[in-house]
Amino acid sequence: MNAPAIDIRGLGKSFGRSVVLDGLDLTVPRGEIFALLGANGAGKTTTISILTTLQRPDRGSAAVAGFDVATHRDAVRQRIALTGQSAAVDDMLTGTENLVMLGRLSGLSPRRARTRAAELLERFALTDAATRRVRTYSGGMRRRLDLALSFVVVPEVLFLDEPTTGVDPRSRRDLWEVIRSLSDAGTTVFLTTQYLEEADQLADRIAVLDEGRIVATGTPAELKALVGSDTVVLTDAAGTVVHEIPTDGSVAGLRAAIAQLDVDDVPGAEVTLRRPTLDDVFLSLTGTPGARPAHDTAKEYA
Repeated sequence: MNAPAIDIRGLGKSFGRSVVLDGLDLTVPRGEIFALLGANGAGKTTTISILTTLQRPDRGSAAVAGFDVATHRDAVRQRIALTGQSAAVDDMLTGTENLVMLGRLSGLSPRRARTRAAELLERFALTDAATRRVRTYSGGMRRRLDLALSFVVVPEVLFLDEPTTGVDPRSRRDLWEVIRSLSDAGTTVFLTTQYLEEADQLADRIAVLDEGRIVATGTPAELKALVGSDTVVLTDAAGTVVHEIPTDGSVAGLRAAIAQLDVDDVPGAEVTLRRPTLDDVFLSLTGTPGARPAHDTAKEYA
């Protein structure tokens, strides 16, 4: 089937008088890691809820893996997996028991369910914790097990709704590697996140969602280019910016910019290169700093 993994046309959703999605148009090719970036309340989770058949749209259409989410819900559900903002695991069971139970519920034979559980525990670096009850797992381990559960039966499209919220920085980066490996194996990944670095590091393309509308779509580099070019910055010993010169980022451009700086007349002169960030993009497109940097997690797991 040559249909895109996700195809959204004029999607709308309201709750009472509150318009959450207002005419969304979006296409995600197969095999892509696609990030939907937005502030709290922008409509990210509602979008995923509709695409995974948990909610019905008020207007417009959406298809996943070539099937309409409203008229072919069972066909969509057979081809997707969803990992939400909190790990959907049973704390009283071991890692192996969680996976075997879902395998059996998914139609696998007892032997195949145990084999699949062992494969996934190894793939998600959980073999050493296989016989431990999940209530003893760290936050990062629980998220990895949650992802493993999504792959008991390999989905065509994996939906990740803020999958690393509340996870420490090391575990977050481990999860990024797992997500990349899933994409490399052919699964389309649709990711929502508030973490700017997460979108920048993982996504092939990003859409910025603001008040229920897509306000920009592109690769991380394309979005950053919307808000300006690289800039050579000269600061003094106190860290005060003395001079800024835009540059195209090439070696020749950098040399030309630096040559224009009179560093000898600036005590403690320091030259740095400032590049546009996704935070700049968000501020430019939405007028608000709608997302958090990925390293700002101390309060979340302390």
